[in-house]
Amino acid sequence: MREKFSIRLISKNEIPDVTNWARLEGFSPGMDDVSIYRNTDTQGVWVACLDNNPIGSIACIKYNSSYGFIGLFIVKKEFRNNGYGVRLWNHALEYLKNVDCIGLEAAPDRLNDYAKWGFRKSSITNRWKLNGSHNLPLRNFYKDQFHSFKVVPGNKISSEAVLIYDDQREPSPRPHFLNDWLKNSHGNVSAIVDNNGMCHGFGRIRPCVLEDNKQGWRIGPLLADTPPLAELLIRDLVGDLDAQILLDCSNLNPYANYLLSSLGFEEISKTYRMYKGIQPPCPMNQVYGLACLELG
Repeated sequence: MREKFSIRLISKNEIPDVTNWARLEGFSPGMDDVSIYRNTDTQGVWVACLDNNPIGSIACIKYNSSYGFIGLFIVKKEFRNNGYGVRLWNHALEYLKNVDCIGLEAAPDRLNDYAKWGFRKSSITNRWKLNGSHNLPLRNFYKDQFHSFKVVPGNKISSEAVLIYDDQREPSPRPHFLNDWLKNSHGNVSAIVDNNGMCHGFGRIRPCVLEDNKQGWRIGPLLADTPPLAELLIRDLVGDLDAQILLDCSNLNPYANYLLSSLGFEEISKTYRMYKGIQPPCPMNQVYGLACLELG
């Protein structure tokens, strides 16, 4: 008897399974990431099912009428080449059909596939790895003096100050997502403030599940006025962790590669940011780490 195919919203108890699929694909998902995706757009994370048993997933997050993002696009290996992925994909495009611009991160071998659907390559996103805090240089790479700045825990700066800082550096405001992301119980947040309490950078580090099922850590987002301030944040977030630490950064930031390689990070892979529609203006020279590739 032929199994019935359907696409429906993900349920809470299915999040661990989808997180594990992401791990097997090498995405290194953060703890509770998928829950945040689901909460960012309550209608935007879907599973494909056979007889109501999930066999695939996709996130199609609508930030506003101008911008949406597709990610977490997975079909379990044993169910591939049956057209289920195309049906999931069409569902996502239909959901985002009235959005001016849709973004995604593409693996190198998928560029031509997405180009056939009208997506155009914009930039490269590099994934960097640090094998524990002991690989950081003992002394700061940048020798600047910071009498007017200090690093504080995320709960020592107002959410409003962080949101204002983020809004000025992101192509589309994301207050709902950012509030959930920074206040999530998994991981830590640090911020750079001046003597007046104004924000000059912030970042989050969270535990993630590596492909070999070991625990690692991911930094993101990471924003700062200057490379020296970004270094202060990285050192504070890494602390004394003795595990693999990952960070995803766009090559549109002209300072990031030099900073990260100087701090002992190693580039291990790359994806390509692609857009369909009216691409938002996105100055990236103060963005040193993306929150997550699945939500842009």
